[in-house]
Amino acid sequence: MFKKILIANRGEIAIRIIRACRELGIKTAAVFSEADREALHVRMADEAHYIGPAPSHQSYLSVPAIITAATASGADAIHPGYGFLAENPFFAEACRQWNITFIGPNPEAIRKMGMKDAAKALMKKAGVPTIPGSDGVVQSEDEALAVAEEIGYPVMVKATAGGGGRGIRVARNPE
Repeated sequence: MFKKILIANRGEIAIRIIRACRELGIKTAAVFSEADREALHVRMADEAHYIGPAPSHQSYLSVPAIITAATASGADAIHPGYGFLAENPFFAEACRQWNITFIGPNPEAIRKMGMKDAAKALMKKAGVPTIPGSDGVVQSEDEALAVAEEIGYPVMVKATAGGGGRGIRVARNPE
């Protein structure tokens, strides 16, 4: 069991993680940007560490700032919550390099799941049911139209690396 977990997030998800840790008797370290100095998750945690200015790319998305906070706190694990660094394989790798447990998938799994075509192929290989669609990356408009005709409209077109809903388009007909 972990002795102390650093929560690399803010708001409701950080609060939920802190509550769960309390129930398990695990100490918590929160992180906060300038904008979150007085936030509830900061007050609820056993300790809190400043990680930078308000813009998230200078604080919650800063791998060095989060790792520095984790080492300063003595945390033996980091819970990323969701968003921010939760799906960042470089962050998971940095945790590994600093001997801090990343509570989430390993960097290799994050990389594989980040590429939708590879993720779908991996799931099919494992026998997990998948939605109808192409078997891999569609290489041409003609191939896309053929797949759409086979499965029926409307279809969802998804960029292979578009995370967080980016790159999704709905096609209701061939036009």
